[in-house]
Amino acid sequence: MKTLQFRTNINCSNCIARVTPYLNAVPTIVHWEVDTKNPDKILTVYGEGVTAEAVEGKVQEAGYRAQPLVP
Repeated sequence: MKTLQFRTNINCSNCIARVTPYLNAVPTIVHWEVDTKNPDKILTVYGEGVTAEAVEGKVQEAGYRAQPLVP
């Protein structure tokens, strides 16, 4: 399973609730989570065939930013 991580501005449970329908609509995402305690608000996405561009696009549609973390 592929794992992607992003630095975001998703910083609270209300933000997560707002982004949920957008990320859940991506069929290649199996699971995702945001570490709101991390200063960089890390979004971790798990899935097969998921792309950074798809995740960034959906997060932006929800009104937030997502910048891929380079491994």
